[in-house]
Amino acid sequence: MNIRLKKEEKIKVLCAEDLYGIMQRILVRESRIDRNREHLWTVSLDTAYRILNIELVSLGTVNKTLVEPMEVYSIPLQKRAVKVILVHNHPSGELKPSERDKDITDQLIQVGRIMNVPLKDHLIISETDYYSFLDSGLLNELEQSLKYVPAYEIKKRLEKMAKEIEKAEEKGKKEIARQMKKEGYAIEAIMKITGLSKAVITRLKAE
Repeated sequence: MNIRLKKEEKIKVLCAEDLYGIMQRILVRESRIDRNREHLWTVSLDTAYRILNIELVSLGTVNKTLVEPMEVYSIPLQKRAVKVILVHNHPSGELKPSERDKDITDQLIQVGRIMNVPLKDHLIISETDYYSFLDSGLLNELEQSLKYVPAYEIKKRLEKMAKEIEKAEEKGKKEIARQMKKEGYAIEAIMKITGLSKAVITRLKAE
């Protein structure tokens, strides 16, 4: 369900507090019965972090709401969003993220990467306060997780890492060879110690 926003509410979200001010008002607009159930919203942002749309994706129970990645990203993709913020409330007022909250965020981070629409934050809100995954450092921690990273992506990352290590090792060998040449070692000795070819060692003179 699309949340109708006033013109002045379509602001730039420069920090979690900016968004919380709007989401708090949206939550308070709900009837008391609905306010005591978990809501899940997606906030679509443009390149300037301006709000394009706020969508109520799911309305759950007092302590749980249904989260499907396809539903979370459906409207942001239609709105041509380039960034997404996830928001849900805890009717109990306890803002500490549950293990389920962390797991859902972990999964949606990877979905956002695949869609090229990154998840920039996840807010847990109550009528009086909020918790930001970004501000707490938890979002950065979850971005390092490999739990929901596809196997092909892990393979690509490992291959990239191996190339970087190989490149660093090659650079180190060249520095050793350059120093040895400077100190007058024979090329054959440098080849034996560094494993570099004669051609590579010879070219080092001109570098």
